[in-house]
Amino acid sequence: MIAPQPFFEPRGTPFSEFHRIRALTDLGHTVDLVTYPFGQNVTMAGLRVFRSWRVPFLTRVRIGPSLAKIPLDALLTLTAARRALSTRYDAVHSHEEGGVIGVILATLLRVPHVYDMHSSLPQQLTNFAFTSSRLVRRVFQALERMMIRRSRVVIVICPSLEDAVREIDAGAHTVLIENAPGSADDHATPVAAGAVRRTLGLGEHAPVVLYTGTFETYQGLDLLFDAMAIVSAARADARLVLAGGDPDQVARGREQARAAGVGDVTVFAGERPAAEIPAYLLAADVLVSPRSRGTNTPLKIYQYLRSGKPIVATRLLTHTQVLGDDTALLTGASKEAFADGILAALNDPARSAAIGASAQHLAATKYSYAAYLERTRQACSALVTPPEPSEPARPARPAGVAKDVA
Repeated sequence: MIAPQPFFEPRGTPFSEFHRIRALTDLGHTVDLVTYPFGQNVTMAGLRVFRSWRVPFLTRVRIGPSLAKIPLDALLTLTAARRALSTRYDAVHSHEEGGVIGVILATLLRVPHVYDMHSSLPQQLTNFAFTSSRLVRRVFQALERMMIRRSRVVIVICPSLEDAVREIDAGAHTVLIENAPGSADDHATPVAAGAVRRTLGLGEHAPVVLYTGTFETYQGLDLLFDAMAIVSAARADARLVLAGGDPDQVARGREQARAAGVGDVTVFAGERPAAEIPAYLLAADVLVSPRSRGTNTPLKIYQYLRSGKPIVATRLLTHTQVLGDDTALLTGASKEAFADGILAALNDPARSAAIGASAQHLAATKYSYAAYLERTRQACSALVTPPEPSEPARPARPAGVAKDVA
Protein backbone atom coordinates (compact mmCIF):
# COMPACT_ATOMS: atom_id res chain seq x y z
CA MET A 1 0.00 0.00 0.00
CA ILE A 2 1.32 3.41 -1.04
CA ALA A 3 0.17 6.38 1.05
CA PRO A 4 1.57 9.83 0.13
CA GLN A 5 0.55 11.35 3.47
CA PRO A 6 1.90 11.50 7.01
CA PHE A 7 0.80 8.27 8.67
CA PHE A 8 -0.66 8.56 11.10
CA GLU A 9 -2.08 12.06 11.56
CA PRO A 10 -5.63 12.86 12.75
CA ARG A 11 -6.98 14.14 9.43
CA GLY A 12 -9.11 12.86 6.57
CA THR A 13 -7.03 10.65 4.28
CA PRO A 14 -4.76 9.16 6.99
CA PHE A 15 -7.92 8.26 8.94
CA SER A 16 -9.29 6.57 5.83
CA GLU A 17 -6.01 4.72 5.28
CA PHE A 18 -5.97 3.53 8.88
CA HIS A 19 -9.47 2.10 8.66
CA ARG A 20 -8.79 0.58 5.23
CA ILE A 21 -5.78 -1.25 6.67
CA ARG A 22 -7.75 -2.34 9.72
CA ALA A 23 -10.43 -3.85 7.47
CA LEU A 24 -7.88 -5.59 5.24
CA THR A 25 -6.10 -7.16 8.19
CA ASP A 26 -9.44 -8.16 9.74
CA LEU A 27 -10.12 -9.99 6.47
CA GLY A 28 -6.86 -11.91 6.86
CA HIS A 29 -4.58 -9.93 4.56
CA THR A 30 -1.15 -8.55 5.37
CA VAL A 31 -0.21 -5.02 4.37
CA ASP A 32 3.17 -3.42 3.78
CA LEU A 33 2.54 0.32 3.97
CA VAL A 34 4.98 2.71 2.28
CA THR A 35 4.42 6.24 3.54
CA TYR A 36 6.03 9.57 4.38
CA PRO A 37 8.86 9.83 6.94
CA PHE A 38 6.71 11.51 9.58
CA GLY A 39 3.52 10.73 11.46
CA GLN A 40 2.53 8.81 14.57
CA ASN A 41 3.63 5.18 14.79
CA VAL A 42 0.83 2.63 14.43
CA THR A 43 0.99 -0.96 15.61
CA MET A 44 -1.49 -3.39 14.08
CA ALA A 45 -1.35 -7.15 13.53
CA GLY A 46 -0.71 -7.80 9.85
CA LEU A 47 0.75 -4.33 9.15
CA ARG A 48 4.36 -3.36 8.47
CA VAL A 49 5.21 0.32 7.94
CA PHE A 50 8.09 1.41 5.72
CA ARG A 51 8.85 5.12 5.75
CA SER A 52 10.60 6.94 2.92
CA TRP A 53 13.79 8.91 3.48
CA ARG A 54 13.53 12.37 4.99
CA VAL A 55 13.82 15.61 3.05
CA PRO A 56 16.22 17.95 4.89
CA PHE A 57 14.47 20.65 6.97
CA LEU A 58 11.00 19.28 6.14
CA THR A 59 9.11 17.94 9.15
CA ARG A 60 5.47 18.11 8.02
CA VAL A 61 3.33 18.67 4.96
CA ARG A 62 0.06 20.56 4.81
CA ILE A 63 -3.19 19.10 3.53
CA GLY A 64 -3.70 19.26 -0.22
CA PRO A 65 -1.32 20.01 -3.11
CA SER A 66 1.98 21.61 -2.22
CA LEU A 67 5.50 21.97 -3.62
CA ALA A 68 6.81 20.05 -0.61
CA LYS A 69 5.11 16.95 -1.98
CA ILE A 70 7.37 16.84 -5.03
CA PRO A 71 10.56 15.69 -3.21
CA LEU A 72 8.50 13.66 -0.73
CA ASP A 73 6.77 11.74 -3.50
CA ALA A 74 10.07 11.21 -5.32
CA LEU A 75 11.57 9.55 -2.24
CA LEU A 76 8.33 7.67 -1.67
CA THR A 77 8.67 6.24 -5.17
CA LEU A 78 12.17 4.96 -4.42
CA THR A 79 11.02 3.31 -1.19
CA ALA A 80 8.03 1.69 -2.91
CA ALA A 81 10.27 0.41 -5.71
CA ARG A 82 12.68 -1.12 -3.18
CA ARG A 83 9.80 -2.93 -1.47
CA ALA A 84 8.44 -4.14 -4.81
CA LEU A 85 11.82 -5.62 -5.72
CA SER A 86 12.40 -7.27 -2.35
CA THR A 87 9.09 -9.06 -1.74
CA ARG A 88 6.51 -10.87 -3.84
CA TYR A 89 3.15 -9.11 -3.61
CA ASP A 90 -0.30 -10.06 -4.83
CA ALA A 91 -1.55 -6.50 -5.36
CA VAL A 92 -0.60 -2.84 -5.15
CA HIS A 93 -3.04 -0.52 -3.37
CA SER A 94 -2.44 3.21 -3.76
CA HIS A 95 -4.05 6.31 -2.27
CA GLU A 96 -4.51 9.70 -3.94
CA GLU A 97 -1.56 10.70 -6.19
CA GLY A 98 0.27 7.57 -5.02
CA GLY A 99 -1.76 5.88 -7.76
CA VAL A 100 0.76 7.19 -10.31
CA ILE A 101 3.48 5.22 -8.55
CA GLY A 102 1.15 2.30 -7.98
CA VAL A 103 0.02 1.70 -11.55
CA ILE A 104 3.62 1.71 -12.78
CA LEU A 105 4.79 -0.73 -10.11
CA ALA A 106 1.75 -2.96 -10.59
CA THR A 107 2.43 -3.11 -14.33
CA LEU A 108 6.08 -4.03 -13.75
CA LEU A 109 5.13 -6.66 -11.16
CA ARG A 110 2.23 -7.93 -13.31
CA VAL A 111 -0.20 -7.73 -10.41
CA PRO A 112 -3.55 -5.90 -10.12
CA HIS A 113 -3.74 -2.35 -8.88
CA VAL A 114 -6.31 -0.79 -6.53
CA TYR A 115 -6.71 2.98 -6.77
CA ASP A 116 -8.14 4.41 -3.55
CA MET A 117 -9.71 7.66 -4.74
CA HIS A 118 -10.39 10.05 -1.86
CA SER A 119 -10.90 13.09 -4.06
CA SER A 120 -10.58 14.33 -7.62
CA LEU A 121 -7.01 15.55 -8.09
CA PRO A 122 -7.95 18.38 -10.51
CA GLN A 123 -10.67 19.51 -8.09
CA GLN A 124 -8.08 19.73 -5.31
CA LEU A 125 -6.31 22.46 -7.27
CA THR A 126 -9.47 24.56 -6.98
CA ASN A 127 -10.43 23.62 -3.42
CA PHE A 128 -6.99 24.55 -2.10
CA ALA A 129 -6.45 27.48 -4.52
CA PHE A 130 -3.12 25.90 -5.45
CA THR A 131 -2.83 27.18 -9.02
CA SER A 132 -4.96 28.60 -11.82
CA SER A 133 -2.68 27.20 -14.54
CA ARG A 134 -4.62 25.35 -17.23
CA LEU A 135 -1.53 23.32 -18.06
CA VAL A 136 -1.16 22.04 -14.50
CA ARG A 137 -4.86 21.21 -14.38
CA ARG A 138 -4.61 19.26 -17.64
CA VAL A 139 -1.64 17.32 -16.30
CA PHE A 140 -3.63 16.40 -13.17
CA GLN A 141 -6.59 15.38 -15.34
CA ALA A 142 -4.36 13.17 -17.47
CA LEU A 143 -2.84 11.52 -14.39
CA GLU A 144 -6.29 10.90 -12.94
CA ARG A 145 -7.49 9.29 -16.17
CA MET A 146 -4.42 7.05 -16.24
CA MET A 147 -4.89 5.92 -12.63
CA ILE A 148 -8.55 5.08 -13.19
CA ARG A 149 -8.08 3.28 -16.50
CA ARG A 150 -5.04 1.29 -15.37
CA SER A 151 -6.60 0.02 -12.12
CA ARG A 152 -8.41 -3.28 -11.66
CA VAL A 153 -10.55 -1.70 -8.92
CA VAL A 154 -11.25 1.94 -8.03
CA ILE A 155 -12.40 2.51 -4.45
CA VAL A 156 -14.40 5.74 -4.05
CA ILE A 157 -15.50 7.30 -0.77
CA CYS A 158 -18.71 9.02 -1.92
CA PRO A 159 -21.25 8.83 -4.77
CA SER A 160 -20.02 12.02 -6.46
CA LEU A 161 -16.59 10.44 -6.96
CA GLU A 162 -18.22 7.34 -8.41
CA ASP A 163 -19.96 9.57 -10.95
CA ALA A 164 -16.64 11.25 -11.74
CA VAL A 165 -15.02 7.86 -12.40
CA ARG A 166 -17.89 6.84 -14.69
CA GLU A 167 -17.39 10.00 -16.75
CA ILE A 168 -13.77 9.03 -17.33
CA ASP A 169 -14.28 5.29 -17.84
CA ALA A 170 -17.81 3.89 -17.98
CA GLY A 171 -16.42 0.36 -17.66
CA ALA A 172 -14.34 0.99 -14.54
CA HIS A 173 -15.05 -1.35 -11.64
CA THR A 174 -15.81 0.90 -8.68
CA VAL A 175 -16.51 -0.03 -5.09
CA LEU A 176 -18.11 2.63 -2.91
CA ILE A 177 -16.69 2.48 0.62
CA GLU A 178 -17.75 5.48 2.66
CA ASN A 179 -15.43 6.69 5.41
CA ALA A 180 -17.77 5.36 8.06
CA PRO A 181 -16.09 2.49 9.92
CA GLY A 182 -17.71 2.85 13.31
CA SER A 183 -16.28 1.03 16.30
CA ALA A 184 -16.56 0.78 20.07
CA ASP A 185 -13.99 3.58 20.24
CA ASP A 186 -16.74 6.02 19.20
CA HIS A 187 -18.53 5.72 22.52
CA ALA A 188 -17.96 8.18 25.35
CA THR A 189 -19.26 8.47 28.89
CA PRO A 190 -21.08 11.40 30.51
CA VAL A 191 -18.11 11.67 32.87
CA ALA A 192 -15.76 12.20 29.92
CA ALA A 193 -18.15 14.72 28.36
CA GLY A 194 -18.35 16.60 31.65
CA ALA A 195 -14.56 16.69 31.82
CA VAL A 196 -14.45 18.26 28.35
CA ARG A 197 -16.82 21.02 29.42
CA ARG A 198 -14.82 21.74 32.57
CA THR A 199 -11.51 21.75 30.70
CA LEU A 200 -12.88 24.24 28.17
CA GLY A 201 -14.43 26.42 30.88
CA LEU A 202 -17.98 25.81 29.74
CA GLY A 203 -20.94 25.86 32.07
CA GLU A 204 -22.80 22.65 32.69
CA HIS A 205 -25.92 23.95 30.92
CA ALA A 206 -24.39 26.28 28.32
CA PRO A 207 -25.58 25.36 24.79
CA VAL A 208 -22.51 24.16 22.87
CA VAL A 209 -22.19 24.35 19.09
CA LEU A 210 -19.32 22.10 18.04
CA TYR A 211 -17.19 21.99 14.89
CA THR A 212 -14.53 19.27 14.46
CA GLY A 213 -12.02 18.89 11.65
CA THR A 214 -9.43 20.81 9.71
CA PHE A 215 -9.34 24.56 9.26
CA GLU A 216 -8.84 24.60 5.48
CA THR A 217 -10.63 27.41 3.65
CA TYR A 218 -13.12 25.11 1.91
CA GLN A 219 -14.48 24.06 5.32
CA GLY A 220 -16.44 27.33 5.53
CA LEU A 221 -15.30 28.58 8.94
CA ASP A 222 -15.83 32.17 7.83
CA LEU A 223 -19.49 31.31 7.28
CA LEU A 224 -19.63 29.65 10.71
CA PHE A 225 -18.20 32.68 12.54
CA ASP A 226 -20.57 35.08 10.77
CA ALA A 227 -23.54 32.83 11.51
CA MET A 228 -22.48 32.51 15.14
CA ALA A 229 -22.66 36.30 15.49
CA ILE A 230 -26.37 36.08 14.64
CA VAL A 231 -26.84 33.11 16.95
CA SER A 232 -25.11 34.91 19.83
CA ALA A 233 -27.38 37.91 19.47
CA ALA A 234 -30.40 35.64 19.97
CA ARG A 235 -28.84 33.20 22.44
CA ALA A 236 -26.20 34.97 24.50
CA ASP A 237 -25.59 31.76 26.46
CA ALA A 238 -24.51 29.76 23.38
CA ARG A 239 -20.84 28.89 22.90
CA LEU A 240 -18.96 27.80 19.79
CA VAL A 241 -16.24 25.17 20.23
CA LEU A 242 -13.79 24.22 17.48
CA ALA A 243 -11.72 21.05 17.83
CA GLY A 244 -9.03 21.06 15.16
CA GLY A 245 -6.50 23.25 13.41
CA ASP A 246 -2.74 23.53 13.80
CA PRO A 247 -1.37 26.42 15.93
CA ASP A 248 -1.04 28.82 12.98
CA GLN A 249 -4.55 28.03 11.79
CA VAL A 250 -5.95 28.47 15.29
CA ALA A 251 -4.28 31.88 15.52
CA ARG A 252 -5.88 32.92 12.22
CA GLY A 253 -9.19 31.48 13.41
CA ARG A 254 -9.07 33.60 16.56
CA GLU A 255 -8.60 36.70 14.41
CA GLN A 256 -11.54 35.69 12.21
CA ALA A 257 -13.74 35.10 15.26
CA ARG A 258 -12.80 38.49 16.73
CA ALA A 259 -13.48 40.20 13.42
CA ALA A 260 -16.91 38.57 13.29
CA GLY A 261 -17.63 39.71 16.83
CA VAL A 262 -17.73 36.25 18.39
CA GLY A 263 -14.27 36.08 19.95
CA ASP A 264 -15.73 36.07 23.48
CA VAL A 265 -18.09 33.14 22.83
CA THR A 266 -15.69 30.98 20.80
CA VAL A 267 -13.40 28.34 22.31
CA PHE A 268 -10.52 26.87 20.31
CA ALA A 269 -9.57 23.43 21.61
CA GLY A 270 -6.86 22.87 18.97
CA GLU A 271 -6.10 19.50 17.40
CA ARG A 272 -7.38 16.72 19.62
CA PRO A 273 -6.42 13.03 19.63
CA ALA A 274 -8.97 10.88 17.83
CA ALA A 275 -9.82 9.10 21.09
CA GLU A 276 -11.07 12.38 22.62
CA ILE A 277 -13.49 13.37 19.86
CA PRO A 278 -16.41 11.15 20.99
CA ALA A 279 -16.38 12.93 24.36
CA TYR A 280 -16.47 16.30 22.58
CA LEU A 281 -19.46 15.15 20.54
CA LEU A 282 -21.28 13.97 23.64
CA ALA A 283 -20.56 17.28 25.40
CA ALA A 284 -22.10 19.26 22.52
CA ASP A 285 -25.72 20.21 21.83
CA VAL A 286 -25.37 20.89 18.09
CA LEU A 287 -22.79 19.65 15.55
CA VAL A 288 -22.00 21.82 12.53
CA SER A 289 -20.44 21.36 9.11
CA PRO A 290 -20.44 24.68 7.21
CA ARG A 291 -18.40 23.38 4.25
CA SER A 292 -18.68 25.75 1.30
CA ARG A 293 -16.77 23.98 -1.50
CA GLY A 294 -16.03 20.52 -2.81
CA THR A 295 -18.17 17.43 -3.33
CA ASN A 296 -16.56 14.81 -1.08
CA THR A 297 -18.48 13.96 2.09
CA PRO A 298 -16.54 15.21 5.15
CA LEU A 299 -15.29 12.29 7.22
CA LYS A 300 -16.67 13.92 10.36
CA ILE A 301 -20.24 13.55 9.08
CA TYR A 302 -20.25 9.80 9.74
CA GLN A 303 -19.02 10.30 13.30
CA TYR A 304 -21.60 13.06 13.75
CA LEU A 305 -24.31 10.61 12.65
CA ARG A 306 -23.24 7.99 15.18
CA SER A 307 -23.34 10.54 18.02
CA GLY A 308 -27.11 11.01 17.82
CA LYS A 309 -26.74 14.78 18.15
CA PRO A 310 -28.52 17.18 15.73
CA ILE A 311 -26.39 18.14 12.73
CA VAL A 312 -26.55 21.51 10.97
CA ALA A 313 -24.93 21.45 7.53
CA THR A 314 -25.05 23.40 4.28
CA ARG A 315 -27.41 22.01 1.66
CA LEU A 316 -24.64 21.17 -0.79
CA LEU A 317 -23.76 17.90 -2.54
CA THR A 318 -20.85 17.41 -0.14
CA HIS A 319 -23.50 16.80 2.54
CA THR A 320 -26.71 15.85 0.74
CA GLN A 321 -25.28 12.65 -0.78
CA VAL A 322 -25.36 11.30 2.81
CA LEU A 323 -27.66 13.62 4.80
CA GLY A 324 -31.34 14.33 4.27
CA ASP A 325 -33.93 16.49 6.00
CA ASP A 326 -34.74 13.62 8.32
CA THR A 327 -31.14 13.23 9.53
CA ALA A 328 -29.92 16.85 9.63
CA LEU A 329 -30.97 20.49 9.51
CA LEU A 330 -29.81 21.42 6.01
CA THR A 331 -29.49 25.12 5.28
CA GLY A 332 -28.51 27.56 2.61
CA ALA A 333 -24.88 28.63 2.44
CA SER A 334 -25.51 32.13 3.81
CA LYS A 335 -24.79 33.31 7.34
CA GLU A 336 -28.48 34.03 7.95
CA ALA A 337 -29.61 30.58 6.81
CA PHE A 338 -26.90 28.77 8.72
CA ALA A 339 -27.67 30.77 11.87
CA ASP A 340 -31.35 29.89 11.49
CA GLY A 341 -30.40 26.21 11.36
CA ILE A 342 -28.32 26.43 14.54
CA LEU A 343 -31.04 28.35 16.38
CA ALA A 344 -33.66 25.84 15.26
CA ALA A 345 -31.54 23.01 16.67
CA LEU A 346 -31.03 24.86 19.97
CA ASN A 347 -34.59 26.09 20.42
CA ASP A 348 -36.54 22.98 19.43
CA PRO A 349 -35.22 20.09 21.57
CA ALA A 350 -37.95 17.69 20.45
CA ARG A 351 -37.15 18.16 16.76
CA SER A 352 -33.42 17.95 17.45
CA ALA A 353 -33.85 14.70 19.36
CA ALA A 354 -35.89 13.18 16.52
CA ILE A 355 -33.31 14.20 13.92
CA GLY A 356 -30.48 12.87 16.09
CA ALA A 357 -32.24 9.53 16.57
CA SER A 358 -32.85 9.21 12.83
CA ALA A 359 -29.19 10.02 12.14
CA GLN A 360 -28.04 7.43 14.64
CA HIS A 361 -30.29 4.80 13.03
CA LEU A 362 -28.84 5.59 9.60
CA ALA A 363 -25.30 5.16 10.97
CA ALA A 364 -26.16 1.84 12.62
CA THR A 365 -27.75 0.37 9.50
CA LYS A 366 -26.13 1.77 6.36
CA TYR A 367 -22.76 2.85 7.78
CA SER A 368 -21.89 0.03 10.17
CA TYR A 369 -18.48 -1.62 10.36
CA ALA A 370 -20.02 -4.83 9.02
CA ALA A 371 -21.09 -2.97 5.87
CA TYR A 372 -17.65 -1.38 5.60
CA LEU A 373 -15.96 -4.78 5.92
CA GLU A 374 -18.24 -6.36 3.30
CA ARG A 375 -17.45 -3.69 0.73
CA THR A 376 -13.74 -4.08 1.42
CA ARG A 377 -14.19 -7.81 0.81
CA GLN A 378 -15.87 -7.04 -2.53
CA ALA A 379 -12.94 -4.87 -3.60
CA CYS A 380 -10.47 -7.64 -2.73
CA SER A 381 -12.51 -10.30 -4.51
CA ALA A 382 -12.59 -8.24 -7.70
CA LEU A 383 -8.77 -8.30 -7.77
CA VAL A 384 -8.70 -12.03 -8.45
CA THR A 385 -12.01 -12.30 -10.32
CA PRO A 386 -12.26 -9.34 -12.71
CA PRO A 387 -15.91 -8.41 -13.35
CA GLU A 388 -17.52 -8.57 -16.77
CA PRO A 389 -18.01 -5.08 -18.28
CA SER A 390 -21.79 -5.50 -18.20
CA GLU A 391 -21.97 -6.29 -14.49
CA PRO A 392 -23.28 -3.76 -11.92
CA ALA A 393 -20.99 -1.15 -10.45
CA ARG A 394 -20.83 -2.67 -6.97
CA PRO A 395 -21.44 -6.43 -7.26
CA ALA A 396 -21.04 -8.80 -4.34
CA ARG A 397 -18.23 -11.25 -5.07
CA PRO A 398 -17.77 -14.66 -3.48
CA ALA A 399 -14.65 -16.56 -2.54
CA GLY A 400 -10.97 -16.00 -3.43
CA VAL A 401 -9.09 -12.94 -2.22
CA ALA A 402 -5.47 -11.88 -2.50
CA LYS A 403 -3.56 -12.54 0.70
CA ASP A 404 -0.91 -9.82 0.59
CA VAL A 405 -1.33 -6.18 -0.37
CA ALA A 406 1.63 -3.95 -1.15
